[in-house]
Amino acid sequence: LNAAPERAPRQQVRFLPTPAPGGGGAVELVAASVPVLADHPLVRGPRFRKLKIGAGHRLDVKASGVFVLGIGHGNKLLTDLYNCHLTKVYTVGGLFGKATDDFSDTGNLVEKTTFDHITREKLERILAVIQGTNQKALLMYSNIDMKTQEAYELAVKGLIRPMGKSPPIITAIRCLQFALPEFQLEIHCLHETQQYLRKMVHEIGLELKSSAVCTQVRRTRDGVFTVDDALPRTQWNLQSIQEAIRNCQLKVEAELEKTLA
Repeated sequence: LNAAPERAPRQQVRFLPTPAPGGGGAVELVAASVPVLADHPLVRGPRFRKLKIGAGHRLDVKASGVFVLGIGHGNKLLTDLYNCHLTKVYTVGGLFGKATDDFSDTGNLVEKTTFDHITREKLERILAVIQGTNQKALLMYSNIDMKTQEAYELAVKGLIRPMGKSPPIITAIRCLQFALPEFQLEIHCLHETQQYLRKMVHEIGLELKSSAVCTQVRRTRDGVFTVDDALPRTQWNLQSIQEAIRNCQLKVEAELEKTLA
């Protein structure tokens, strides 16, 4: 920011002594516009000495994907946005046949199991049970009477969400890929942690009379922000960040207006 082009310094009117037209050593005061020296970089120092940056929903060291930051006044918008309890979407990879102490494929091996009996149909039945159970929890924590017109209108708009803190809730889950021993899930959820998702993969393995570890947790959507909005490390520069802020500003305002209305 300090290396970016600066605005022109402020101007002030000063009466400066100037030789009189008649000569003879006489001087007169003439009004002139001169820059304010207090705006000079050598006087005021660097324009930016600190910048307030706030983190949104965290990602642990074994996860990747969309990680939202708020800059300056954007911290207030970030807080408002997350008070709306927006859904996050993850791509989660799994591997049948073994279990570890931290549910990830890099943890200490606890046991090995067979997995030849597992089929995609059996996996999808387990996923349907998980989604059905979590849908009931979502309705319970939303504190909405499902027999009212308000509940119908919120359901049509997809705005049924917990009104406060709640346990992790899975709003949707489906199998994207299945090729034993590997599989990949897409999980839509609220109030989760990445470790909770890894543990879910472990529990899915147990339900299928086997075991499973998590090979990948990647967040593809955080509320209104998607992977397409994200800046890779090679684009962490002022111009790219300013452009990203401008592009996301309208999306944030639209979401807040829709939700808070």
